[in-house]
Amino acid sequence: MTNKEVKKRRLQGVVTSNKMDKTVVVSVTRLVKDPKYLKYRKRTRKFKAHDEENAYSRGDEVTIEETRPVSKDKRWRVVSLIQKTESKNE
Repeated sequence: MTNKEVKKRRLQGVVTSNKMDKTVVVSVTRLVKDPKYLKYRKRTRKFKAHDEENAYSRGDEVTIEETRPVSKDKRWRVVSLIQKTESKNE
């Protein structure tokens, strides 16, 4: 087998929870066209993503990438931070 580049899926979303250790829940929203009414609807899906340093907090906009299974539910990892939100509690 030759050296093949594997294209990994990347998604952008907002961190909705960081209560677990080394895990964040990322909410990804996309637009889907309704076949009957031809209008666009918002569809949201939540993904558990691996965050090794516990660096991301609620409200941060991040990019996640598909990876090998890390645990029972985690198949994604956080790649980069797009926008950091200011936390009011600190």
